[in-house]
Amino acid sequence: MGRASFPLHLHITLLAVALVAATGLVLRQFGEVIPGPGEFGLLLVAVAVVALLASRRIAAPLAELAEQAEAVRRFDFGDHPLVRSPVREIDQLGGAFDLMRDAVRRFLRMNRRLATETDLEALQPWLLDKMVDLAGARGGVLYLVDAATDALVATAMDAEGGKARANPGMPPLPQAGLPRLMADARATMQPANGHLRDGELEAIGLDPGFAGFGTLALPLRDRREQLLGMLLLFKDGEIDAANARFIEALAASAATSLETRELLRGQKALLEATIRMVAGAIDAQSPYTGGHCERVPELTFMLARAACAAREGPYAGFDLDPEEWEALHIGAWLHDCGKVTTPEHVVDKATKLETVYDRIHEIRTRFEVLKRDADIAYWRGRAEGGDEAALGDQRDALKAMLDEEFAFVAECNVGGEYLSPEKQRRLRDIGARRWLRTLDDRLGLSRDELARHPGASAALPVEEPLLADKPQHRIARPAEEAIPEDNRWGFRMDVPELLYNRGELHNLSVSRGTLTAEERYKINEHMVLTIRMLGELPFPRHLRAVPEIAGGHHEKLDGTGYPRRLDREQLSPLARMMAIADIFEALTAADRPYKPGKTLSQALAIMANMRKDNHIDPELFELFLRTGVHRDYAGRFMLPEQIDEVRIEDYL
Repeated sequence: MGRASFPLHLHITLLAVALVAATGLVLRQFGEVIPGPGEFGLLLVAVAVVALLASRRIAAPLAELAEQAEAVRRFDFGDHPLVRSPVREIDQLGGAFDLMRDAVRRFLRMNRRLATETDLEALQPWLLDKMVDLAGARGGVLYLVDAATDALVATAMDAEGGKARANPGMPPLPQAGLPRLMADARATMQPANGHLRDGELEAIGLDPGFAGFGTLALPLRDRREQLLGMLLLFKDGEIDAANARFIEALAASAATSLETRELLRGQKALLEATIRMVAGAIDAQSPYTGGHCERVPELTFMLARAACAAREGPYAGFDLDPEEWEALHIGAWLHDCGKVTTPEHVVDKATKLETVYDRIHEIRTRFEVLKRDADIAYWRGRAEGGDEAALGDQRDALKAMLDEEFAFVAECNVGGEYLSPEKQRRLRDIGARRWLRTLDDRLGLSRDELARHPGASAALPVEEPLLADKPQHRIARPAEEAIPEDNRWGFRMDVPELLYNRGELHNLSVSRGTLTAEERYKINEHMVLTIRMLGELPFPRHLRAVPEIAGGHHEKLDGTGYPRRLDREQLSPLARMMAIADIFEALTAADRPYKPGKTLSQALAIMANMRKDNHIDPELFELFLRTGVHRDYAGRFMLPEQIDEVRIEDYL
């Protein structure tokens, strides 16, 4: 329990009464004449009343100060009247308390700004302005240490008490050649007061007129007590000790905030470099898709800016705050990050038989063998007495047929928009031709290919189909690549039984393009991996939409896209923008191995059909056309011969 306490005015009253009573006793002791008991009692009462009234007047300001101190303890820094008192010391105490409260209030307010300001470029001149104001200075300079060169770089300057400006363009200062005052502050990590000479001012890029001012060099230290930067303040006279200590305390908070912002900026710069490195690695993986991961983000940003600028239509009022722009930036650049796992021979598959190399050469060799067999049959017939002319005609006819058939197979291998069922039947007929193999087809194979090979080889020599789909062409899919129906990602994709099927007829019979169903899935699988990879990253709250933005550009508004079959309501506007950007870039890209880049009109015609089929956002597609984003993109990234005249009304 605390000791009992009483108000000050009671203490003063009791003290006054006690003093009068003690005086009376002393006078009585020395035989002095004093009033009688009644008069003396009245005197004590009068003294008590006067003392009580006087003490209340003295104690009231103290009580008010106590109340205001309690408010400060509760962090209540609202406006309170200045406490005044006829007692000089109490009056001075009230003034000092008011100044203290104001200083704490300013300190907390500035610390709040230091803690919450995310824009380092805006924070630095603001901080300098506040420091100049607190010191009553005429101007100042804020320096930060450059991480690359270790030099002090001026990031803000306030001249003659004006508003500070960022990046004043002053020369960097090597720490080895700092002016004496700044060198002293750096060496001791303590504020240094003094003056800068004319030559020193000129060396650091300041007006020599500052030589007449007192200068405070204040080092800014990071958490490791290393030099983070330095603050120079210029004043007509000396900066008083109280202000200097306040400024030093605030500078410590400022240094922590600046260090944090620098760390955040450095982390963002590292993240940005990592993002671009990943995107660059994806583009570099294939010489034919270089630039895709750069062009798609650029087109997405162009469309997003057009949507933000819209003043009418469905996107009037659409806007993105800085955090949403950041999420779009990351999502757009990483939209194909899953492709880092896609085999190059699938991405770059230019012909149907291409794997690491084009297997048409193997088939060409078999045709050559059959042509040699025709020559051998001719000479064998001659040796057996056959008719030379008839044998020659038979040989020449067979060789001509083989040449024509190989030309057809080679044409099918190149791929195209469509391979008809009739051509597929002819491929099978040609493939049914037999050729004689005399060498063991198990020799020189890898362990994995031997494992796929069926048992022992047939007795040699053996006749085989000219075009074959063999068991060893079938590569099983690992069990871990299966996608359960109840997967936590919501993937809804039809997974082929095999990982790859390299059967010759199987590949040559592909009806459109060059990819088999297995290879098409392997390409599409990059979206599965993109979402998984991004979903595992610990994105902060404002970036949690990145996986959705990056992972939705192959979805369709009717819910038939991949990998999750999302519909319009499940796709954000940013994901829908990404889809349009990705499609338009893919159609117009001139660096694909399997097709030439389409003209502007051809690409827009295809996308207009996709709009009608409810595959892409019709409102965004209209915005894409009416704002001229398609034309701006074409001017930057398409070949001149691809840019033809278009009437946007034809596609709406």
